[in-house]
Amino acid sequence: MTRPSNEAEYLARMVPPSVRGVDRRTLLRGALGVGALLGAGGLAACSSGSTSTGVPTGAVTGTVTVGSNQSDPVPKAAVQSYMDAFSKANSGTTVKINTVDHNSFQENINNYLQGSPDDVFTWFAGYRMQFFAEKGLVGDLSDVWKNVTGMSDALKKASTGADGKQYFVPITNYPWAVFYRKSVFKDKGYQVPKTLDELNALGAQMKKDGLTPIAFGDKDGWPAMGTFDQINLRINGYDFHVSLMAGKEDWTDPKVKKVFDTWAGILPLHQADSLGRTWQEAAQSLQQKKSGMYVLGSFLAQQFAKGAEQDDLDFFGFPEIDSTVGTDVVEAPIDGYMMSAKPKNEAAAKKLLLYISQPEAQLLALKADPSVIATNSTADTSNYTALQKKSAEFVKSAKSITQFMDRDTRPDFASTVMIPAIQSFIKNPKDIDSLLTSIQAQKKSIFGS
Repeated sequence: MTRPSNEAEYLARMVPPSVRGVDRRTLLRGALGVGALLGAGGLAACSSGSTSTGVPTGAVTGTVTVGSNQSDPVPKAAVQSYMDAFSKANSGTTVKINTVDHNSFQENINNYLQGSPDDVFTWFAGYRMQFFAEKGLVGDLSDVWKNVTGMSDALKKASTGADGKQYFVPITNYPWAVFYRKSVFKDKGYQVPKTLDELNALGAQMKKDGLTPIAFGDKDGWPAMGTFDQINLRINGYDFHVSLMAGKEDWTDPKVKKVFDTWAGILPLHQADSLGRTWQEAAQSLQQKKSGMYVLGSFLAQQFAKGAEQDDLDFFGFPEIDSTVGTDVVEAPIDGYMMSAKPKNEAAAKKLLLYISQPEAQLLALKADPSVIATNSTADTSNYTALQKKSAEFVKSAKSITQFMDRDTRPDFASTVMIPAIQSFIKNPKDIDSLLTSIQAQKKSIFGS
């Protein structure tokens, strides 16, 4: 595969033939990181296959490159902290971090991996990991996992491809839930809602009290996916949700329509003009006590000052919608690292990945970013904040765990179909039938069924 000569050629390659013709603005958004990604190594011959060299027990040398989507200040500092610690412990090794805007990194990942990717790169567990493993674009890390301790079977399963090999090393995870400020609820006498009816009643009271009930920002396209996930899981349950994400269910199914109908019913509780607002700006609305709640991942704590402000942050699971389905499914995405199929410095890459699995690295990550929790069960939790302790128990208590829409489904389906579809729904929640017909047609083109 030769290097594209211009941006138009790059975009043409990025979009699968089956979904060409999709909204131009969405495609252009995917090109935001083109320069950065090409600068990190350019596009060369497509890679395939995986590596099998073991993890070195002695010293490693040379430079190991790391592609990172952790572009926000707090997580970026966290990555730097444990990468510096690895370099210090391995004096002959230099870690070079290539940080790219989070959304651009995700939307350009296909071309990134087919070009000259970094030795190691940030990514996610679940379907999105498996997708690239099946394409032969990432390295086999089974030998790394033979040396990993303190990881649960569930985490290993989430790191395993369809062929039974491991391709991912977790470092942190975090729950999605409904977040609020304890002081606001106490001052106003609010009670945590346990059902959708109670959520609607609470939202109505918040409006009377001059608050926006639910902070909301979907400028980047992915945050609203979390709300869809929560409602679908509460109405249709875990099995249907993961089957829908895998392309095995019809989007025109009445079960899916009920999700959007339910969402349309509570949309008036959400912050207006959400498509022009980032998740960070929406989180600041909660931080400033202008909004009462926010459906997001616990990383929103990054927008709160450490100490008293973060201590004032609390959450509850998304309320029950159907009593026969309940609330025992938790969305808790797992973040971590993968290795490219043909790393330039495989020895250092695997030693770095093994280090990332260990408590030392994970606690350094948490020290810089206390909004997430460690995946290694032997990590010392004595310094966890109240929010981290609750997050850990919340995830632990789940009967089933999902990763998040853009991780549980195909990357191209998430970015080229669901982002514009959900944003279209937010603009016009009254034409659900046409929306679902369009999603279903594009889903068939991508999944082939």
